[in-house]
Order: sequence, then C-alpha cells, then structure tokens
Amino acid sequence: MKTRDFTASLALDLQPVYPEREAQAIAALVVEHLLALDSLQRLMAAQQPVPPAALAAVPALAARLLAHEPVQYVLGTAHFAGMELEVTPATLIPRPETEELVQVITQAYPANAALRVLDVGTGSGCLALALARALPKAEVLAVDISAEALAVARRNAAHYAPQVTFQQVDILLNLPTDLAPGTLDILVSNPPYVRESERPTMRDNVLAWEPATALFVPDEDPLLFYRRLAEIGPVLLRPGGGIYLEINEALGAETAALLVAQGFVDVTVLPDMFGKARMVRGRCG
Repeated sequence: MKTRDFTASLALDLQPVYPEREAQAIAALVVEHLLALDSLQRLMAAQQPVPPAALAAVPALAARLLAHEPVQYVLGTAHFAGMELEVTPATLIPRPETEELVQVITQAYPANAALRVLDVGTGSGCLALALARALPKAEVLAVDISAEALAVARRNAAHYAPQVTFQQVDILLNLPTDLAPGTLDILVSNPPYVRESERPTMRDNVLAWEPATALFVPDEDPLLFYRRLAEIGPVLLRPGGGIYLEINEALGAETAALLVAQGFVDVTVLPDMFGKARMVRGRCG
C-alpha cells in the first residue's frame, strides 16, 4: 500500500466516530508518526510503499481512536511551538490558543533579555519550554501540583530546554521556594478555568481522558486560581513586571477586574485567533 492510500484508508476507518475533515487530520498525524515524517515529507512520499511494521501497528491505534482517546495520547506526543512534546493523561494536551499566549509574551520582550519567569500549572511544560527557547537568557521556573505531570515536563525539558527548573507546589497554599519577593519579571499561567456546569458542552475525548483537576473549577468559585494569581503577583513581580493568563472566554471582564483590584495596571483582555476572549495581561504597578 502507498502512503497516500494508507492515509486515506485510515481516515475512512475513523469516520464512524469523527467528522470527515477531522478524521483526515488525525489519520495524517498517525501516518506521520508511524513513518517518522513531517507533513511535507508525507505529501512528498505519497507514492512510496508503507513498511509492513507500520501497517501492522494501525489496528491497535485505530481501536483506541475509535474509543474517543485523543490522538495525542494514542501517539504519546503533541506539537506545540515547534516542539514535539510528550503528553500523557497526567497532562493536558497543549492547545493552539496557548501558543498565542507565548506569542503575546515573546513580542513584549527582547529575545536577549535576562528575565525571571514563573509558569504556574505547567502540565507538559509547554509554556515554560516555549518561553525558555524564545527567551534563551531567561531564568524559567515551572510549578505544578501533580508529580506525574512534572515527570512528563522534566522529560520534555531534557529534549528542548534543560535550563528550565521545576518544583511541585500547590499554588493555592504555597509559593515556590527560593523565589525572592519582587524579583520576577513574568508570571504566566494557564490554570483550570472550565466551570463544572460547562461539562455537558465538552467533547467525550476531553471528558474521558484529560485530567479533570487541570480543567475544572467549581461554579461557585470559577475564578479560584485567578484570585490567587492576582494576590501573589504583586508579591513576586518586580514593579513593571507582567502577568499573562489564559482565561475562560466567558469570564474575561471578571478576570481583568481581579487584577485591577490588586493594583495591576494596563490590564487588557486579548482575543485569540477566533476572536474569543482568551487571554488577560497586566503590569505590576
């Protein structure tokens, strides 16, 4: 079987569960993974025969995909900011809108700036590693409550940004150790922000597989993590330091108000590529 036919056949097998275009995109990712190709190489290899080992691997992978397991967990990797990161059910799958948060930050600082950065709730390490690569003179610390997520993040850092350091911290209760007050330049976080009442709107492959503790917050306190970040920001950030947060699109104004109440200035809600309120930034006054 040729590569193009291999991809088309797998996409057809997935269509009982996935819409046609999504099935095609997933099939392409699987084929690229099995053949160790990028997207351009896959297209160029359209007429090349598929090795028997790749053909033999497909039934088991397809069965997992048809059970709604996200393709990133099936393959064990997710693409983010030019990296191929390890992901497991202990970590969220990095999203494109989080890449936009990286872009917002890196556009605000010179690439050679000697900065101190704290990433709260690092998960796979995607934000911390992307910032460390884009700002190579930055000192980046990443924290998470989950030991399992930190193990994944450390393995990713070994490949892409070994200078990043990690700590296991419950940010709601404690601050990172060895981080003096008023020394931080950037505080960034993509904390849990999906309200429990929003569960019915979410897809099965998210609900059944991604870590609930990294996704959901109680309806009675949906800004739980943002309130804490707004409180610790003025303690950790130096004057003029920046806070950058990914947010629930329905709570942009409320999140911004928390920052203003804690003395942040130039607080702005930013849209993502689809025009949804997805980020808030501010500056420590």
